[in-house]
Formats: sequence, C-alpha cells, structure tokens
Amino acid sequence: MIRSDGVLLTIGANNYGQLGLGDTVDRYTPRRVGSDTNWSKIVGNIWRNTSNRVQDYYIALKNNGTLWSWGRNDLGQLGLGDTTQRNSPVQIGAISTWSKIASGSASVHAIRSDGTLWGWGYNLDGRLGDGTSTTRTSPVQIGSDTNWSSVKCGTAHVILLKSNGTLWAAGVNSTGALGLGDTTNRTSLVQIGNATNWSRIAAGYNHTLAIKSDGTLWAWGQGANGALGLGDTTQRNSPVQVGVATNWSKVFCSDYSSFAIKTDGTLWSWGYNDYWMLGDGTSTQRNSPVQIGTDTDWSEVGGGRFHTLASKTDGTLHALGGENTHGQLGDATNRNRHGPGKSEVDLNS
Repeated sequence: MIRSDGVLLTIGANNYGQLGLGDTVDRYTPRRVGSDTNWSKIVGNIWRNTSNRVQDYYIALKNNGTLWSWGRNDLGQLGLGDTTQRNSPVQIGAISTWSKIASGSASVHAIRSDGTLWGWGYNLDGRLGDGTSTTRTSPVQIGSDTNWSSVKCGTAHVILLKSNGTLWAAGVNSTGALGLGDTTNRTSLVQIGNATNWSRIAAGYNHTLAIKSDGTLWAWGQGANGALGLGDTTQRNSPVQVGVATNWSKVFCSDYSSFAIKTDGTLWSWGYNDYWMLGDGTSTQRNSPVQIGTDTDWSEVGGGRFHTLASKTDGTLHALGGENTHGQLGDATNRNRHGPGKSEVDLNS
C-alpha cells in the first residue's frame, strides 16, 4: 500500500523477499520499505507452480517515472535481465517514462507515457501478447501502437484499453476470459468486439470485468463461484451485461471474487466467499452483486487470493475480511477475519 505522502508499506508473507524489506521475515503489521517518499503505484501477483506453492513478486512505480521490482524471479518476472530473487527494490533499466503497470502470474505489462506497450516474464500460451510463447527476462515492446491507456492482467491473460475506447486481449482463453466468443488461446492482441466506449477494466484468475462510459458493467470468462455476477455459475465467452445499473465507476477482481464501486460511493461484491473476503459478514457465495454495508465513501478495493482491503475517500484503509495466516490484513494478528470486518488498518508504522 502507498500512503498519500508517497511512503510504501508492506505486510504479510515474505518467503521470497516480496515485502522488499531486505530479508525473508513475515510481518504482521505494516512496515515501511526504505525511506523514499515518491512511490505512486504498486502491483503484485502470485505465481503458482505445479505444487501450488505461493511465490510472490512486486512491481512498483515512482512519481519520477522509474520502475522497480523485487521478490520471486525464477521466470524473469522482475524484468531485470536475469532470474535472481531480490529482497529489496531494484530499478528496472534506466527509463523514466513508465506510467501504467499490471502483473499476472509471473508476467508483467507496462505502458510508457508515449502510449507504447511493453511486457516481460512468463509467456506460456502467449500471455504477453507479443506473438510468441518466449519467456522474457527484460521488457520488450509489444507491437508498435502508441495509444494504449490501461492494462490489467489475470493469471494467464491480459486485457487492455486504448485511448479510443476499444478493448483488447491476449493469452489463455480456455474459460473464455478473452471475451472473443470462443476458447482459443491468442498469442497476439485481438480486439474484443467493435465497441469504442469501454472505460474501466479488471481481470481475475480466469474472468474479466469491464465498465463502459455509460456506466454499465460487463463480465465474461469462468463463471464458477459466481465471479461474473450474472446470477449463475455459467461460463461466458463474450461480454454480458451485469444487471441493469448504469452507475458503476470502478471494478476489481481477485482470483475468484469480484468487487465494484458505484458513483454514489457504495461498495459491492460477489463470487467466492469461503474465507469471508467479500466483506458481507458471511461465508456465502454470491452469484450477483451484494452491497457491503451502507457507507457511501468507498474509493478503492484491492487484495489477494483470499483477503480484501478497501480504502475510503478520507484516506483510511480497511480490512474487509478474509484469510490472515501471514498477517496480510495488517491487524497485528494471524487470525482470519470472520465478519464485515471494516477495522481500520494502522498505516502509521
């Protein structure tokens, strides 16, 4: 998490140095990473091998346009030209024009201020979208277009927006997560339909959400666990509108769950809920969006596979609930939070 003063804080498991604190010791309360005060964005993800071992890494952007990485690196996901683990942030090259970042399972995409798209890391089934299945340990440009505006990564697929409002995808598509009407993998970026009014995107393990400029919410991909919010658990290979509301403003996907904020500041969630991470006070799976409480000042949502955090417009950060085995909820315990949760996380560590 990044505070408004540009300080970077991390919490939780640290077996691969993913907390960036120079060691591999778990933390149960937030700890500051270094002394810099110019961090602006951080993304991370989990690479799971065949033994389902959790192996974390992080990519972070500073407000001077430089890009940094640390943690697990056995597939070049840190973009440092090698496969060596890092326990502290290391700058990726000397470029200072990075503007947007997104990470999948050991694959990373980034956009520069000139609108060009770059990718690196694991590239099985073409998830980088560069037309190959070659793993990259350093950033490579994807195509020659200069109008990319937003990028989000699922576990093995990538969704992108252009400044003209068109939507694009590449990677694994066995669950229809690319929204192209089929289940064929793509190694190069392909446009999703012909709409030109897409405005927000989010990607989960095997599903995708997007908002159009008219405030409507759309979903596609794996419907298991109700992650699409369409009232069932059916897979969709093309975008389908979620309900009839026209006031959605932001979306976020964890692996099997989904979250969204409306223009009125209300928070909604649906999908997998065995660890109580939907924040609705239950462990009941939700196949359609459910409002979380009655507050109308939510601003952002984030989290991991089985835990969720959300911030409000007043700058406070709250643990909605979920798994807390490694202290990832930041409440100074390692106990799962079973309830609506909204206990403020201490950000003054």
